[in-house]
Amino acid sequence: MADLYKTILFLNYGLLLAVIVLGAIKYRILNLKEKQYFYCIAFLFFIELLNLALPYVFRLNDTSFLYPFYIAGEFFLLTGLFIRKLNWPKYLLGLGAVIAVSFMISKYSFDYPVNADIAKVVSNIIIICLSGVALINEIKKTSDQNRFLWVDASIFFYYSVSVFIFIIQHQIANLSENNYYILFSANNVFSSILYCSLIYTFIRLKK
Repeated sequence: MADLYKTILFLNYGLLLAVIVLGAIKYRILNLKEKQYFYCIAFLFFIELLNLALPYVFRLNDTSFLYPFYIAGEFFLLTGLFIRKLNWPKYLLGLGAVIAVSFMISKYSFDYPVNADIAKVVSNIIIICLSGVALINEIKKTSDQNRFLWVDASIFFYYSVSVFIFIIQHQIANLSENNYYILFSANNVFSSILYCSLIYTFIRLKK
């Protein structure tokens, strides 16, 4: 199972790179709201690049300090994406930024919450709710207005699976090694589906 996990993981890296390249190529034909998808994926690419580069380039094997920054950045970018798509009041964007910055200050300065996965679960639940509302709205619209429908559906399902995994993560210590790899391989599979939906959408995009 470890080999399967590594295979899916490196497949994800390849898909993520493909998304970045395609997103950069199609960037000019994206409208203001759609460009937020590229910013989200670029942020994720940056985090993954740091996780790979720091141990090999700077001999820094512990990259856990990036985790709070990842949670806050992911929360701010994705909530901002759906708030814009739903045409909700702009002050909610500011509220999202305040929450993200407050979490980083709390975590880096006071190490609260001690378990950052709590913030991750809460963040994911909010993202699930926003993406679900956006999906319902998009389904009601014409095909010209829902070019990222499959991406939003993939975001909804991916973060739903992630919430499930983080909720049971405290039980991982009692799981066998194979079950551990199965659990996180499943998460990576849904991540691959999300990347594939982005690749498919970018390829199909026209002016």
